[in-house]
Amino acid sequence: MSTRPAALFPLFADPVSLPGVGPKTAQLLEGIGITRPRDLVLTLPHTGIARTRVDTVQNGPFPSVMTVKVEILRHVAPRAKGRPYRVEVRDAQTVFSLIFFHSRKDFLEKILPVGEERVVSGKVEVYDGVAQMAHPDHVVTSEDAEDLPAFEPVYPLTAGVAQKTMQKAVGGALALVTEMPEWIDPELVRRESWAGFNRALAEAHTPKTQTDLSPETRARRRLAYDELFAHQVTLALARAHRRRAPGRELRGTGMLIRPVLDALPYTPTGAQQRVIAEITEDLAAPHKMNRLLQGDVGAGKTLVALVAMLLAVEAGCQAALMAPTEILARQHLESLRPLADQAGVVIEVLTGRDKGKERAAKLKALKSGDIHILLGTHALFQKDVEFQDLGLAVIDEQHRFGVRERMELGAKGASVDVLVMTATPIPRSLALAQYGDMDVSLLDEKPPGRTPAKTALAAANRLDDVLSHLDGALEEGRQAYWVCPLVEESETQEATAAVERFKSLRARFGESRVALVHGQMPPTEKDEAMARFVSGEARLLVATTVIEVGVNVPNASIMVIEGAENFGLAQLHQLRGRVGRGAAQSTCLLMYRPPLGETAKKRLSLLRETEDGFKLAEADLAMRGAGDLIGTAQSGLPRFRVADPERQAGLMATAQRDARMALERDPKLESPRGEAIRTLLWLLSQDEAIRLISVG
Repeated sequence: MSTRPAALFPLFADPVSLPGVGPKTAQLLEGIGITRPRDLVLTLPHTGIARTRVDTVQNGPFPSVMTVKVEILRHVAPRAKGRPYRVEVRDAQTVFSLIFFHSRKDFLEKILPVGEERVVSGKVEVYDGVAQMAHPDHVVTSEDAEDLPAFEPVYPLTAGVAQKTMQKAVGGALALVTEMPEWIDPELVRRESWAGFNRALAEAHTPKTQTDLSPETRARRRLAYDELFAHQVTLALARAHRRRAPGRELRGTGMLIRPVLDALPYTPTGAQQRVIAEITEDLAAPHKMNRLLQGDVGAGKTLVALVAMLLAVEAGCQAALMAPTEILARQHLESLRPLADQAGVVIEVLTGRDKGKERAAKLKALKSGDIHILLGTHALFQKDVEFQDLGLAVIDEQHRFGVRERMELGAKGASVDVLVMTATPIPRSLALAQYGDMDVSLLDEKPPGRTPAKTALAAANRLDDVLSHLDGALEEGRQAYWVCPLVEESETQEATAAVERFKSLRARFGESRVALVHGQMPPTEKDEAMARFVSGEARLLVATTVIEVGVNVPNASIMVIEGAENFGLAQLHQLRGRVGRGAAQSTCLLMYRPPLGETAKKRLSLLRETEDGFKLAEADLAMRGAGDLIGTAQSGLPRFRVADPERQAGLMATAQRDARMALERDPKLESPRGEAIRTLLWLLSQDEAIRLISVG
C-alpha cells in the first residue's frame, strides 16, 4: 500500500475547508507550520482558562477571569477619537463597564441590547477604582451559557489569528478524524493503560483542569509515543534497508595493524579494543557499516579510526577521513603519518589549499591507488576527486556534517562503509532521535598517562591575578590557551573581542610569544598562527571557539575561558579537553562576570565536580534543551508537535525497541498491525518511511 488510505484524505485537505478558515487565515497559520487539518489535530492546547461562574464581580480577586450574568443598562459612545466604547451593566450586586476599542456601535447594540440579560465572560480588572471587563471573550444568552466550558483550552497562536478562530478550526479538524486502528504493541497499551488514538486525541483537546495539560497525562503520553514511534519506525526501516543493501566483506589480515600497535608506547584501553572488534565484525559483514563512534574528549578515537582505515587497506581498498576544518585535517596527518609509516602505508591530506600541480599530482596518485588513506575537509566531495577503490569513509565530528554529506562521501565508491566519530557526548535520548539508524559504539575509558585538569573559577575583576599567574607559567616554559567570550550569533563581534584581548596580552607578554586565531581570519594566517603554537614558538594562543574541536598540543597545560557563564556545559567541557593531554598537571580557569545567575552557577560548579562528558551532556540537556545543546540549525533533530525527546527519553527508548521488534516480525508491514503502522506513517507524514516500504 504505497498510497495514502482514503480515510486520511480529509485530514490532508486544504485548511480553507475548515470552519472559520479563509485564505488569509490559512496563510497566517502556515507561518506556524499548520498547512492542513492534520496539523491542527496535533496542535494541542498549551494552557487553559478557568471560567469561574460568579454572581458578582464586586469582591474580585482582581485581575481574574470571571463569568457573570448581567443586565445591560446603557451604551456610552466615545466622545473623542481613540477613546473606548463603554457598555454599562449590572450584576447581582454592582454596576460595572464592558470596554471595547475600535468596535462598531451597531454590532455592539445587536449583541448587547439595552434592558436584556446576557452572560459575559472575560478578564475583570480595576481601573480608577471601578471594575471593568475589556473585550469579553464570550457574550451569550443564558440558554447558550450552558455550553460555555468551565475550563477553556487555549491554543498557541500567530499574529492575526484569534483564539476563537483557532478553537473553531481545531473543532472542525477533529470532526474529520475517523476511527484509527491500533498501531502500538497491545502489551504496551495494557501496561500504560493507554486509550486508543481517537480517545486520547479527544481528551488532550478537552482538558478539565490545568493538570490535564501536563505532558505526563495518559492522553498526551500516548500521543507523544505515537510521534516517537513513527519516527523510530522510519529510522528502523532506513537501517533495515541499509542492511539489505549489498555491502562488501572487508577482511583484514593484521599485516599492517600489528606493526602499528607494536609501535605504540601504551596498550589500547579495553574500550578501544572492544570498539575495534565491533568495527572489524561490521567491515567483514556482507552489509554496509553505518556506525557512530562516541568518545569523550581524549578517549582515543583517532587510534580506533586509524585501525579501521588500516583494516580497509589490508582488504585491498582505500580509506578516507573527513574533518570539519583544515587545521584538524592537517593535525590528523601529523599524528597519523608516523604510525602509518610503520606499516608502509601512504597517507596524504587534501584541502581547499591544494592548488595547481600539487593538487593534480595528489589526484593522480589517488586515482591510481598510490595513496592508501586520504585525509581532508569538504574538499573530498569535489567532482574531480576520484578514488581507485574507496572502501571506508570516516567522518570526524558528525554534527558539523549532515546526513546528505555522509551520503555524498559514501557515494565516492561502491558500497562504502561509514564510520562517524563525535567527541560531543550526546545524551542517549538525542542519540536515539538523531542517529537511530546507526549502530553506536562507545569509548568510555581514558588512555593511561593523562592527568585530569584542575578546574577553578575566578571573577573577571581578578584579571591582574590571572595575568601574574600566567607570567610565572610561561616563564617555566608552559603553554596556554586564552579563549575569548562567546558573542551571541556574531562571529564578527567575537573576532573583534579576540583581537582586542590579543593586543592587550601581546603588549604584556611580548610580540613573539602570543598568537591569535579566529573564524574570520584567512585560512593561511590561521594555520600559520596554529603552527607557531604547535611548535612552541608562541607560548599563548588567543582564540575564539574555533579551537574547540580536536586541537592537540600536549605541552599546553593552561586554559583560560573568559565569560565562561555564556558557554554551554558541553562546549566548556570540549574546551577544557584541549589541556590535560600531557603528563603535567593542567588547569582550566573559568572567568566569569559576577553576579552569576542560578543556571550559570549550577553549570560552572558541575564542571568543577566532574570530568565525565556524558554526565555533563545529560545535565546540559536538562538545563537547556536539545536545540541549544547541538545548535538548532545543525541538530538534525526531527520536529515533534507533541513529544519532547529531551524529557521523554524513556518513551523514545521504548519506541525504538518496539519499532525494531515490529519490523523484525513483519519486515514489509503486511500483518493487521503492520497495516495500522502504515496508517500512522501516512498520518504523521513519514514520507521517507513510506518510500522505503515501497522500494521494499
